[in-house]
Amino acid sequence: MSIVIPSRTEILASADVDRAIKRISHEIVERNNQLDQLVIVGMQTGGTWIAERLATGVKQIDPSSTVPLGAVDISMYRDDFSLRPIVLSAPTDIPVDLTEKTVVLVDDVLFTGRTVRAALEALNDHGRPRAVQLAVMVDRGHRELPIRPDYVGKNIPTHFSDEISVGPDGVFVTVVEKGQA
Repeated sequence: MSIVIPSRTEILASADVDRAIKRISHEIVERNNQLDQLVIVGMQTGGTWIAERLATGVKQIDPSSTVPLGAVDISMYRDDFSLRPIVLSAPTDIPVDLTEKTVVLVDDVLFTGRTVRAALEALNDHGRPRAVQLAVMVDRGHRELPIRPDYVGKNIPTHFSDEISVGPDGVFVTVVEKGQA
């Protein structure tokens, strides 16, 4: 008889998450010389707290900047309705028209790319951005779509069945291993 033994491992501690957010904030400022044309949008729910921290980081680097912060719910834009139920996570709140803006789209984990695809479609309901840049705390690979992040906190090679959880307290991977009883 085999049993399933999940193991949870910390990949990044809270201080590592803080450093990654600070580094990504600097990269955003360095890459975007027109901060008045920048909007940071977090994907509900995992990307919103990271987006808030990035907006704070950009403001600390350039105190004269005012970068709008928004959130997007992609529930109605997903292409996997048959695989998972539609769960409205939190409302979309994008405070400005995105037309001709550079949007930094933020999520916690990049996996297959399907969530990002849905978010790109959702963003178009709020204008036509000049460019969209993708920031993620964790890139775990396994892409099903040709999507690549512009800013990455950490690349973590994983097995398809692994689970990654990201929060201010750290990044954890849960691996399910089969053992003998």
